[in-house]
Amino acid sequence: MPFARRETVRDDEVGTYHCMSRCVRRAFLCGKDEYSGHNYDHRKAWIKERLEHLSVHFGVEVLGYSVMSNHVHLVLRNRPDLCKEWSDEDVADRWLRLFPKSYNLQGKVNAPQPERIAELVASPKKVQERRERLGSISWFMRCLNEPIARRANQEDDCKGRFWEGRFSSQALLDEGAVLACLAYIDLNPVRAKIAETPEDSEYTSVHDRVKTVQAKEKVKLLKKKARQRSLTSRQKTLLKKARRASTADNWLTPLEDKPGAKQRGAVNLTLEEYLQLLDWSGSMLKKGKRGAMPEDLAPVLERLQIEEQKWLATVSRFDSWFKRAAGRAESMAELAKRAGRAWFKGIRASRAVFRQDLSPPAPAASANG
Repeated sequence: MPFARRETVRDDEVGTYHCMSRCVRRAFLCGKDEYSGHNYDHRKAWIKERLEHLSVHFGVEVLGYSVMSNHVHLVLRNRPDLCKEWSDEDVADRWLRLFPKSYNLQGKVNAPQPERIAELVASPKKVQERRERLGSISWFMRCLNEPIARRANQEDDCKGRFWEGRFSSQALLDEGAVLACLAYIDLNPVRAKIAETPEDSEYTSVHDRVKTVQAKEKVKLLKKKARQRSLTSRQKTLLKKARRASTADNWLTPLEDKPGAKQRGAVNLTLEEYLQLLDWSGSMLKKGKRGAMPEDLAPVLERLQIEEQKWLATVSRFDSWFKRAAGRAESMAELAKRAGRAWFKGIRASRAVFRQDLSPPAPAASANG
């Protein structure tokens, strides 16, 4: 029996979702096409640039992403509560930047003209409709996939579908499910033997986070040298590049909660904890081993109520074990009941992977924790 997306994706409530779009046709349209010999890796940059643009204007947070040869993984959190706080003028400005009427000579979007903003604001019904769309996962994915498809078809001088259907989605019902899904998508290049380590995996959220930290350290080092003596022209250039790179992950939702911030962290782990977990997991998966987890990592899984012995299997098979939703069994049962279903596929895996607790931690869907 088919599922309607509205059964699990609710645009009027804060929620976290794993979304995936896959290319159609035989060719690897986002990477190297072994059949034709053409390389389309530059399209990965298109997708990342588009994600950055959308994250600024939508009320949808990007917690993680991975752009592979023929598919894209995203972990998104919609924020309808945040959209309600925007003024009508802010809603109109955001919408018109997403659907512009004019561009400058560099191909960048021109700022919306005041009269166009006023025209939209004059219709409360239209403003409300745009406000709801700006907090919608479906509209976010539509605004990501359609421009990429048109651009790729134009480059290929062809017509027809670029993506298989619309996109698939899984509701991530608690922080344990979010962590497992983030690790699953960040380790995609390692499992596919495209990269040696998670931090070497280009076009993934973990790569951006690591490169940002490295750039910040470089800025500190060069600033220290600048206080001691004048920098050479080459060092000044390096400092400028490092400063630019030190903000590379600003569009991503931080992993860790920050005191007083409206935005909750993705999983409330430090980057160091997350990287240690990924490095060990990637090493084990690459070697095909199931070794004992280091003692300093076990508390991370304990905190998020994930069974240590099932961790490696979970980050290898997350997409096949869970379909419509992932999380503790009671959370999945509650969502299935709301959707009018008896159960969702993955309930057995859920009982094995996520510990059932009478006092679970705050669900990942909560915006303010």
